[in-house]
Formats: sequence, structure tokens, C-alpha cells
Amino acid sequence: MAIPSLVDGAVGWLWTIVLFALPGLAAALVWSPFLIAARFRALMRALPPRGRLVPSYVGVALALSVPYLAGVLLTVTLVDTAGTGWSDGFLKTALAGGGVVAVGGPAVAAAGLPRLGVDWDPTGYGVSTWALLVAAGLWYAVVAAIPLVALAVGTALPGGY
Repeated sequence: MAIPSLVDGAVGWLWTIVLFALPGLAAALVWSPFLIAARFRALMRALPPRGRLVPSYVGVALALSVPYLAGVLLTVTLVDTAGTGWSDGFLKTALAGGGVVAVGGPAVAAAGLPRLGVDWDPTGYGVSTWALLVAAGLWYAVVAAIPLVALAVGTALPGGY
């Protein structure tokens, strides 16, 4: 009897991990065209595990999904389902998460990492590097906002919950 409950618990945790990882993995797939840029690849290779592109890239994509996941969890747990509460919460999450990713991501990559000793841009962190990072941040924010906006619209409709 203890083994089935242990297996059920493990399966539950596995599903939880999958559900939390899925948004970041989906965003990583859609965000992948930025890997064409040599500077973007250099940034990913400079991050732990140093020199390995794919694990760093997936790790960054998962980390950038955390503000969105936190916003969804906060909305679901703290906001009343009556009216448009969830819809408003999902839209606010899309906007706040987008701001964190589109502004915070480039700032950390181009200003924070070099100060921490992670020098990844061979061109010197000029305007073109910032433009690439801002474009990547905005693209990630748009990709991550699409399902949240769809959820917001669905939950705002009569009977949408």
C-alpha cells in the first residue's frame, strides 16, 4: 500500500515540474531565432555551465518565465474569481512580467554581468548589443504574454471561468 502512494506522490510532483517548466520551454523554442546572433550565443556560453550553449539557453528561458509563473500563481491564489478579477490579474502579470524581462534582462546581461566578471561581448557592449538584448527581451515578453492575454480574455467572458 505504501508503494502506490509513493508512486502517486512522485507522479504528482513530476506533473507539477512539467507544468512549471512548460511555459519556459515553449518560450525557449519560439525565442530560438535569436541564437542566430553570435553575441547572443556568446552570452549564453558565458553563463553557467560555462561553454555549453543549450543548457544555458534553456536555463535562461526558464528563469525568464518565473515572473509570469509567479504572477499567475498569485492571481489564482489571491484574487477572487468573481467578475473580471482573474482577467485583470493575468493582464497585469503580462505587463509586469514583460517589463521585468524587456528591461531587466538586457540590464542584467549588458551592465550587471560584466560587473560580476562575466565578460561576454567581444564588441564592447555598444548600442548594437543593447539593441539585440532589448529586441530579445521584447520578443520573449510578447511570446510569454500571448497565453496570458488569451487566459485573460477567456476568464473575462461570461462563464469563462
